[in-house]
Amino acid sequence: MDSPYSPLEFSLLNEWQRDFPLVTNPFAVIADSVGAGAECRLSTADPLRRRKAVLCETPTSPPSTAESNVLSTLSRLATRGAISRVGAVFAPRRVGVGALAAVAAPVEKIEVIAAQINAHATVNHNYQREHVYNLWFVVTAPEKASLNATLKQIELETGCAVIAMPLAEEFHIDLAFDLHSGHSAVQHCKSTIPVQRELDVAERRLAAQLQDGLKLCPQPYAELAMRANMSEGEVLGYLQRWQDEGLIKRFGIVVRHHEMGYRSNAMVVFDIPDDTASAVGAALAKTQGVTLAYRRERCLPAWPYNIYCMVHGRSRTDVLPIIEHLASIAGAAPTVLFSVRRFKQCGARYF
Repeated sequence: MDSPYSPLEFSLLNEWQRDFPLVTNPFAVIADSVGAGAECRLSTADPLRRRKAVLCETPTSPPSTAESNVLSTLSRLATRGAISRVGAVFAPRRVGVGALAAVAAPVEKIEVIAAQINAHATVNHNYQREHVYNLWFVVTAPEKASLNATLKQIELETGCAVIAMPLAEEFHIDLAFDLHSGHSAVQHCKSTIPVQRELDVAERRLAAQLQDGLKLCPQPYAELAMRANMSEGEVLGYLQRWQDEGLIKRFGIVVRHHEMGYRSNAMVVFDIPDDTASAVGAALAKTQGVTLAYRRERCLPAWPYNIYCMVHGRSRTDVLPIIEHLASIAGAAPTVLFSVRRFKQCGARYF
């Protein structure tokens, strides 16, 4: 299938979903890497070689033509909806709490109820899916009490009972994947027990300003520093420490899969005995085509499922064989919830 994106656009989208430069002029570094001044003639040739050649220091002079080209291209992609933001994806359960939640909304009221849910700033995803529980959304908060209060408020506003499934164990949560194949660039991340810690006042101030991403300008960290009442050096230092510490899982361009042509989105869930759930989840995470794999707490009696996989494809024809393979690995029949409509998709907001 021919790409609807220019070589430069595709190179930016595919190669900079992680390892975003932590330097004064990051877009100048990227311009050098992708050859933006020549409309990215090397966009598909040996990206690893180009990445290794990127300098760690960049000039602070006015933006070059190549740097301006990268910035204008990213702005255009953002306007088209291909990218959500350029910024940090915080590791789940490290700087706050979150839960996947769902309601069984009357079909005739689904748009109204979706809007009521979306009005909460801490709701970052909201999808209609093919199931009795037809609205699925993610809520984040700095602590559990605040999370529970939001869920209770949504129940009161919508008149719908909310089921909530907190994350219990992650096997693969990344959502950076190769746009050539639609498969995750990192196939499997070893499950570890997260070490949650409280951010100090300065860290919380910076994290709050970072939630919506970097501004598309020549010196985005200086602009972020101004908003967070810090120096640019302090901002870069915090971001590097957060990545080293694992608070930031990925830092880069966050793409929207639907706009990239991956419009068949299935949430595949299994009811796996607790004593084998971790082993099954780890095996499913290694399957090509799985973009997310994790264990969540059950919400009984309404929702008995504890193992989740997300599969993205260009069509159901692409996705269904992957689901069949997942079922054979799990040794259990899956419940499959294809997405129907996206009501909201943005970065998680903890602050």
